[in-house]
Amino acid sequence: MGDSKYSKLLTVILVIVVVGVLVLLGFLGFDVYKKFATKKEVAQMIDEYDNALNTLQNTTVDENTELPEVIAEPSNTTTGSSTGTQPAKVTYKGYNMEGKIEIPAINLEYPILEKTTPSSIEVAVAIMYSANGLNQPGNTVIAGHNYRNGSFFGNNDKLKVGDKIYITDNSGTKIKYNIYNIYETSPDDSDFIMRETNGKREISLSTCTDNSKARLIIWAVEE
Repeated sequence: MGDSKYSKLLTVILVIVVVGVLVLLGFLGFDVYKKFATKKEVAQMIDEYDNALNTLQNTTVDENTELPEVIAEPSNTTTGSSTGTQPAKVTYKGYNMEGKIEIPAINLEYPILEKTTPSSIEVAVAIMYSANGLNQPGNTVIAGHNYRNGSFFGNNDKLKVGDKIYITDNSGTKIKYNIYNIYETSPDDSDFIMRETNGKREISLSTCTDNSKARLIIWAVEE
């Protein structure tokens, strides 16, 4: 009788363990799928963005010009001919896009959305603050989530001083920035936001640490 109860108990424990393992594998599988699905979607968007900028920069833009679908409209469009170098107005998943960010050291490439909101940083990285605009003199802060699957700024903790960051804005201008400062600070610290750059172009990347108890900040200056 005792052996029978013991066997039933072991069976119940085994079933619980098997179910737990299956749930964990399902969760990990979904996480991996989500990462690669998002990466594929972003890569497609980046290709469309690059093609759109190239078309806009090499096309005489007037009221009859047919622009690539990703371009909602060129800024400051005028009747008649123009040089075709006006900044593009681009949207990604319904959010205005200000450019793209590339960090080769961690194989990162994402759209930069114009404003940080709870919903915008669920789909890409976004501008938290900018003194004068992306790729302009002054500091621009770009915020992104730290996801455990490495999405968005999830691998920023692997960056080191001297690594490069490339920012392309909607005029097609691409600027290389050099990382010169990496540190952790409290979530309440905002000193890195409206900081003085002495007229230089600088960017700051902001994300949570893995335990979400602090903030990882990275400073980079135009090289």
